Amino acid sequence: MSYRQFGRTGVLVSPLALGAMNFGVWANTDHDDAIRIIHRALDAGINVVDTADVYSQGENEEIVGKALLGRRDEVFLASKFHGQIGSDPNHRGNSRRWIFRAVEDSLRRLQTDHLDLYQAHRPDPDTALEETLGALNDLVRQGKIRYFGTTTFEPHQLVEAQWAARRRQLQRPVSEQPPYSILARGAERATLPIAQKYGLGVLTWSPLAGGWLSGRHRAGESPTTESSRLGRQPHRHDPELAANQRKRAAAEELLKLADDTGISLVQLALAFVLQHPAVTSAIIGPRTLEQLEGQLGAIDVRLDSDVLDRIDEIIAPGVTISAADEGYLPPSLTEAGQRRRVNDQRIELGANR
Repeated sequence: MSYRQFGRTGVLVSPLALGAMNFGVWANTDHDDAIRIIHRALDAGINVVDTADVYSQGENEEIVGKALLGRRDEVFLASKFHGQIGSDPNHRGNSRRWIFRAVEDSLRRLQTDHLDLYQAHRPDPDTALEETLGALNDLVRQGKIRYFGTTTFEPHQLVEAQWAARRRQLQRPVSEQPPYSILARGAERATLPIAQKYGLGVLTWSPLAGGWLSGRHRAGESPTTESSRLGRQPHRHDPELAANQRKRAAAEELLKLADDTGISLVQLALAFVLQHPAVTSAIIGPRTLEQLEGQLGAIDVRLDSDVLDRIDEIIAPGVTISAADEGYLPPSLTEAGQRRRVNDQRIELGANR
């Protein structure tokens, strides 16, 4: 396996990263099986493992910790903070108070004394960005994390973080983890170019579009809750939604293209992501050993220009079919009060003349 530079850190990482989200109560509840999958990925040359405290409320990190016993030094280990843990209202977000608590909990569950990469799982509009950067900078100085990065941040937030770190003379974020797949190409508009401009490592999530590019979803078939995450992410998978019907139609065309190219749809999808010059690694999230084996073959696939052109015809560059695949929508879109004037007091010129 050939390795790639992780931004400007000097660290070499594998083009496929193992995402552990599907290990635990969310998907594969068999810890021993999950550990076998992790070990197979490491044996195949994958050296990046990505998890988060919110995945199965910490169970996921515990599984990864057990799997890495005796093999920790082989791995560039990444985790995340931000999501709600338990019921305490302060056990979430990007505040210094929670980051310092969350990192200790993650280290304990992962059975390690440091994280190679610690990531803000989402932006936090209620917390000053400089507070978050300052806390992460202190964790680097304490040796509890080696680097820090962001996940699913808006393009302007990526730029703001770079400039805030420079202004405060802090360690800067070294990476971004955006959603990116053939069906969700929004990152091509600004996120990926900004990552190139600032030398960020890019770990893309959901390269199979949440299973739409796995080959499982076919026209006339209804995905099951277990196989499609329909119960947990209905907006991404409900077959009755117009956006998901468009995704299914595009996936059918892509499947035909993959067949004509002589590769699987999974390989086509992963190879497409990996050929973008800004992408460092694509995070795969296998639930079974069979799924992992089917994804490993994408490392050796190189798509010709005519295949890439055909993909552009099916899904235009920069287009994300469903907003649900963006992973994050800012309050300016989700909160009506931030885009509508209420009880607007207008000043009429000459009214008092």
